[in-house]
Amino acid sequence: MPAWLAARLWQQRARLALWLPVAMGAGNAAYFSLSREPGPLWVVVAIMICAIGAGLLRWRGGLLRTRIGVGLSCAACCGFLAAWGGAHRAAPFPDLPRRATHIEGQVMSVEDLPSPTGAMVRRVDLAHVRLRDGIDADMPPMRRTIRLRLRTDDAPGGDAQQGAQRITPGRWLTVRAMLRPPMPPDLPGGYDAQRRAWFTGIGGSARALEAPRIRDAGPNDNGPGDAGPGDAGLRDGGGAAWLEDARTRIARRIMGVLPDGRGAMAATLLTGRGGDVSPRMRADFADSGLAHLLAVAGLHLGIVMGIGMAVTRGALALSERASLFWPCRQIAAVAGLGLGCGYVVLTGGHLPAQRSLVMAAIATLAILTGRRVVSLRSLALAAAMLLLIEPEEMQELPMQMSVAAVMALIAGGEACAASLRALRDAPVAWHRMAGRIARLVLASVLAGTACLPVGMAHFGNVGAWFVLANLIAVPLAALWIMPFGLLALMLMPFGLDGLALVPMGWGNAVVIWLAHHVAAWPGAHVAVPRMPSWGLALFFAGLCWLCLWTLRSWRLWGCVLIASALVTPWLARPPDLVIPAQGRMVALRDGGRLLAGPRGHVDRFIVDDWTRVLDLAAGELSDDTVTPDGRVACRAGTCVLVRHHRHIIVQLHEGGGEIACAQADFVVSLGVDRAPCPGVPRIDPLVLWRSGAQALYVNRDGGIGVLSDRATRGTRPWVMGPGQHGTPNLPMARAE
Repeated sequence: MPAWLAARLWQQRARLALWLPVAMGAGNAAYFSLSREPGPLWVVVAIMICAIGAGLLRWRGGLLRTRIGVGLSCAACCGFLAAWGGAHRAAPFPDLPRRATHIEGQVMSVEDLPSPTGAMVRRVDLAHVRLRDGIDADMPPMRRTIRLRLRTDDAPGGDAQQGAQRITPGRWLTVRAMLRPPMPPDLPGGYDAQRRAWFTGIGGSARALEAPRIRDAGPNDNGPGDAGPGDAGLRDGGGAAWLEDARTRIARRIMGVLPDGRGAMAATLLTGRGGDVSPRMRADFADSGLAHLLAVAGLHLGIVMGIGMAVTRGALALSERASLFWPCRQIAAVAGLGLGCGYVVLTGGHLPAQRSLVMAAIATLAILTGRRVVSLRSLALAAAMLLLIEPEEMQELPMQMSVAAVMALIAGGEACAASLRALRDAPVAWHRMAGRIARLVLASVLAGTACLPVGMAHFGNVGAWFVLANLIAVPLAALWIMPFGLLALMLMPFGLDGLALVPMGWGNAVVIWLAHHVAAWPGAHVAVPRMPSWGLALFFAGLCWLCLWTLRSWRLWGCVLIASALVTPWLARPPDLVIPAQGRMVALRDGGRLLAGPRGHVDRFIVDDWTRVLDLAAGELSDDTVTPDGRVACRAGTCVLVRHHRHIIVQLHEGGGEIACAQADFVVSLGVDRAPCPGVPRIDPLVLWRSGAQALYVNRDGGIGVLSDRATRGTRPWVMGPGQHGTPNLPMARAE
């Protein structure tokens, strides 16, 4: 190691430990980026690296290069091993029947959600699911959860609501339904819902075809051979059923006092149930940068804990003995953490709230031990714990946004601490007021700017007015909405909750009005191409480099990496033709439009996802579509796409028009048993069955490249086999 580099690193020795969770995240990302599942040799090598590293630290631990090299390599291996272990602890996907089947399972949770038509739909998660038809009738229960969607008439407000309202956790449900496995991405490189389902224990979804039959748990239900981890509370429906019933009653009480969007927002904040929030309201909150207010996570938990700490500290201050002899600050911190735990349980214990609770517990521990509460070391410790406990969450949006926002807030606060302190201690009143406003503006700018690239990677859009919206909405939520919400929960047993819910509704109305108007401003929702995964990795590398060092000359290189990451969405060329895995439709790119067809087979959800990810406008591809430049021409169900003097023939359905095979450089056939033009490269139903979604690119030199979903995701435990078939739920033979 050069002497100048060693001297600089020695100056930054207090920051070196912060790079350990960064290395763990790199090992985590390395595991998920592999195209094949690593074999036992990879795992043995990673374990040996950790063991050898421990020996090197004991032997040559005094050398700086040894500490850095061993620490980073061992941390990366730990992140890799945690991700590998999490993937292999999960049960395999069941092979679900593709016909109407009677299923029976135990209710784990119930949630009411709005459908695209605006009607309410009840969603039920079922555990210990058994198939009651055919060969599967006497098989053991599934080891994964099935997510059942009831009919619209069975949801609250329908004709069958009396039976639907009896669905509570712990009870058993039997229904005739259509089952479907977790679906693969509709675009190679798109969001992997199968990976998400693999780690969250979801085995598939179901759509009810009739009203469900409900019964209480019997003595033979959920026996010792059937029970899974964490199911003890569901055997008699005790604690889980009581909690679910309490959340339901609280939400109904809130909606009875505040029946419109104000009540939907209040029910979301106090119970975690967002089913009453309309799609229009969700869109307004997303476009205005206020979507985090409708997702119970770190912000809400911090407000609740802050209120609990302030009330406890104020109550203890009323006693002279407590003020003089008791550790009031520590007692208030423990009380705030307890209140936060209760709030997380009441709101459903969602994963973002659980992650925030882990960080809150670390902050409370810092208060009890006299350490700094908000620091990059606390964030590093929390991130390392989460990477070990939930390694898969590092690939998901909530975790990425939380880490980016908190890191930017802490590092930005450290950089501006002297200026903010000078304003806070200024003798002039308006200077002190300017300091308070500056803190709010700085927090909104730092957190919002750090989350923008993450939104570009997951949503394909950016907003320009998030700073102004959050500058008003967040203080209002902290100082008015949540305090009155907690007061309403305390008054609810006495029937006096209306005294607090009405003022809470006033604050909610202001936030809803703000979101609606800010979302309508120009630039509130700007669509951009989706950032590739390697661009997002480059952004996080730059953000860590910018935030974790203290040397200004080093920090500037982080800005270079971030700027490079922000241009990556425009470096990738969109495909010229895309086909989803189900193979019933195709989309051709015509300049800035994406023409989808054939008519009657277009899935609007898939098209909306394509246009959002590729930043293209949606268009229609019919049997007689002809573009002005002639690059897309359809006749009698057969289309010709011309790109760089290459002709791609697309047969939309059986019995299409004549195909000029002599001019065909590539053939795409949908739902056609006998593929035309033998010898010509093609995409047909068999290719889609084997490889999933397809994307076709025509290069400037005339070369035609095809990227498939299977080639992108590789052979991993969560990637289902051809035809999206899982593991049969049958007893294995002795040889197997």
